[in-house]
Amino acid sequence: MSKKNKLWIIIAASFLAVGLILFAGAMIALDFDFTKLSTVKYETNTLNISEDFSKISIDADTTDIEFVPSDNKQCEIVCFEEEKVKHSAAVEDGTLTIAAVDTRKWYDHIGISFCEPKVTVYLPKAEYDGLLIKGKTGDIEIPKDFKFDTVDISSKTGNVECHASASELMKIKLSTGDVSVENVSAGTLDLSVTTGGVTVSSVYCEGDIKVAVSTGKTNLTDVSCRSVISSGSTGNVSLKNVVAAESFSIERSTGNVLFEDSDAADIYVKTSTGNVKGTLLSEKIFITETSTGRVDVPKTAAGGKCEITTSTGNIQIGIK
Repeated sequence: MSKKNKLWIIIAASFLAVGLILFAGAMIALDFDFTKLSTVKYETNTLNISEDFSKISIDADTTDIEFVPSDNKQCEIVCFEEEKVKHSAAVEDGTLTIAAVDTRKWYDHIGISFCEPKVTVYLPKAEYDGLLIKGKTGDIEIPKDFKFDTVDISSKTGNVECHASASELMKIKLSTGDVSVENVSAGTLDLSVTTGGVTVSSVYCEGDIKVAVSTGKTNLTDVSCRSVISSGSTGNVSLKNVVAAESFSIERSTGNVLFEDSDAADIYVKTSTGNVKGTLLSEKIFITETSTGRVDVPKTAAGGKCEITTSTGNIQIGIK
């Protein structure tokens, strides 16, 4: 290595060392609180609602949303928000409408932020007619304290945890994120995720449960419904203690399908690459087809139809 190159390496290393020392000194002065480096200013504002309402509609761009029972039986919306992205709230025609009001200029979008905006909605009642949420980025959490006739949630990026029941339709649609629905009852459950996982646990559904996942796992545990309809490109499907009065219909391009102590009157499974294994609760008339794989199913001649097709994968089903 030439002397000139060595000199440049020494100079670069010296600048790096000086930079690290300055950074360490600055963080010590800030008590290692990275939020103090933020160039975006936040504030907490509280909105009070006195009017009665039966429906809730939220349109938020980038914020987490949480629902909490109100201790004083009054509706309050507590917003931890950017100074130039505040939220408004009003009751119109029996609907509480919460929306983000963005007054930023283009140059306000350039900056550093280590905080996450959040809207916390304190609700005075336990039951409402409808809940509609449209978001772009942020997590949504709905506790078990509430019940709705309908739930409709759509977001681009974020996770959704729903522990509240819906007597009619519960629909949750995400582009990127995980969906978790636990300990609820619903009329119909319609869940879709482009990239992410879906977990359905301890759910009673009077109608169908529909789960569409492009890339991600689908796990159903302790579920009772009319039918399970699941489609997807890549990802495993697991059904544990799932009972459907009518049918299972499961399709995957790449992924395994596992049944554990589950059953339906009729079962249809189709995968391109993946194994289909598990245990059912009642006898079936098996119709199986695989291009490359091993088939091991009971030789029964009674029961509903169980049709399983794979291109590359084994088929192994037992009757408990």
